Amino acid sequence: MAAMAGRAAALRGSGGRFRWRTRVAAGGVRGAAQDAAGRQDYDLLVIGGGSGGLACAKEAAQLGKKVAVVDYVEPSPRGTRWGLGGTCVNVGCIPKKLMHQAALLGDMIRDAPHYGWDVPRQVPHDWRKMAEAVQNHVKSLNWGHRVQLQDRKVKYFNIKASFVNEHTVCGVTKGGKETLLSAEHIVIATGGRPRYPTNIEGALEHGITSDDIFWLKESPGKTLVVGASYVALECAGFLTGLRLDTTVMIRSIPLRGFDQQMSSLVTEHMASHGTHFLRGCTPSRVKKLPDGQLQVTWKDLASGREDMGTFDTVLWAIGRLPETRSLNLEKAGVNTNPNSHKILVDAQEATSVPHIYAIGDAAEGRPELTPTAIMAGRLLAQRLCGQTSDLMDYDNVPTTVFTPLEYGCVGLSEEEAVARHGEEHVEVYHAYYKPLEFTVAERDSSQCYIKMVCLREPPQLVLGLHFLGPNAGEVTQGFALGIKCGASYRQVVQTVGIHPTCAEEVAKLRIAKRSGLDPTVTGC
Repeated sequence: MAAMAGRAAALRGSGGRFRWRTRVAAGGVRGAAQDAAGRQDYDLLVIGGGSGGLACAKEAAQLGKKVAVVDYVEPSPRGTRWGLGGTCVNVGCIPKKLMHQAALLGDMIRDAPHYGWDVPRQVPHDWRKMAEAVQNHVKSLNWGHRVQLQDRKVKYFNIKASFVNEHTVCGVTKGGKETLLSAEHIVIATGGRPRYPTNIEGALEHGITSDDIFWLKESPGKTLVVGASYVALECAGFLTGLRLDTTVMIRSIPLRGFDQQMSSLVTEHMASHGTHFLRGCTPSRVKKLPDGQLQVTWKDLASGREDMGTFDTVLWAIGRLPETRSLNLEKAGVNTNPNSHKILVDAQEATSVPHIYAIGDAAEGRPELTPTAIMAGRLLAQRLCGQTSDLMDYDNVPTTVFTPLEYGCVGLSEEEAVARHGEEHVEVYHAYYKPLEFTVAERDSSQCYIKMVCLREPPQLVLGLHFLGPNAGEVTQGFALGIKCGASYRQVVQTVGIHPTCAEEVAKLRIAKRSGLDPTVTGC
């Protein structure tokens, strides 16, 4: 435990507490809500009402600080708009997981006759009904966030903010009314938005992004998804699962930044279950035909040959851009990466201006994940209030890609482990397994695979875990705690499994890749 604590201290650094300075408004009234110039003063002003910003604001308010949140959603190019809560609630994790679940239910309906249920194998799906239910749930979450801010006495402004100076922002309402707000500490948590290609004719006019797909009233029909990110594969996965003709166009490799063996298995499974892939291709033009369909022209990069096809919907999933360029950061002296436009921060989430911070997707070098933004926001608020010196630890953050066969991971990929420690110092234990649920229904389990990446030298510290199969998020979340605490391979395999589960296969890993033995699990 002492060694683990020492490692944690080394990772976190010295930390540090912050002291609040009290702003004195005109006339010397401490904590005045508004001075003669109409400017409002706060201990903490959070720009951005997404997961990280709201977590930071609510935590600081609960610790007794005077807090305001400003949030404004620019409609997408297609005109889609939504409420408080940011990407995750409105156009990300929540609606994505619900539509993923809708697709999984379709698979279960096909399994049902094998288990004695007398149901037709082909059951029609009603997109409109699903979308309405998902959107209603999202709206309930929007309302819940408003209520939580009110309960914690956090002032909420639905205005678009930009900096006037290092302590003041100007907010503009939809109607053009301006409001000046000032604070001792400012947190930027504006997140990001999907990127449209700028060099493809018709891309903006005729395409949509993940900002739109979850708010469509009608089925997108035959869809071309352009991109190979987890957003692209997740959307393509649930669209295929809802029995829509879906094609994914990939320029280079899928799931860049993830373990590439696992990425290949993910796309293999998708291809074998109906998703079409156009590999090594880039689109060059999108044209709307008289019948309303979209004609897409693309080039095969290997042969140079052009081809085309028609689709009802083109979904761009080619990356995201941080929402920083309209903030007038230069007026506050906040530095950004000129290439990514993300805000440069240190280990304490501080920018180049000591009392201005950035968390979440708008910050350089941070994982674009809701839970990390939430934890970073809470810890920042606690440090600002003198409650802790703990820093956010961005190592060993677990995540899951919600493709039809889910992929959960934590820690290093095999490629990263080899690059960092050398191939001779890395041991990979792996297994192909068959979920019990797949047996009676005679489902294909060819891509159900687990690998644990370890240091080769005893006690074989676990560097990474990769799990491809049902409920991958639930499985990975549990093992993430052990890996975060410095678990070794020996400790994992000495853990008694819960039988019969997919998760127990992790504790049963015995075959090393370098042995060349068949890693297929046999028996129960």
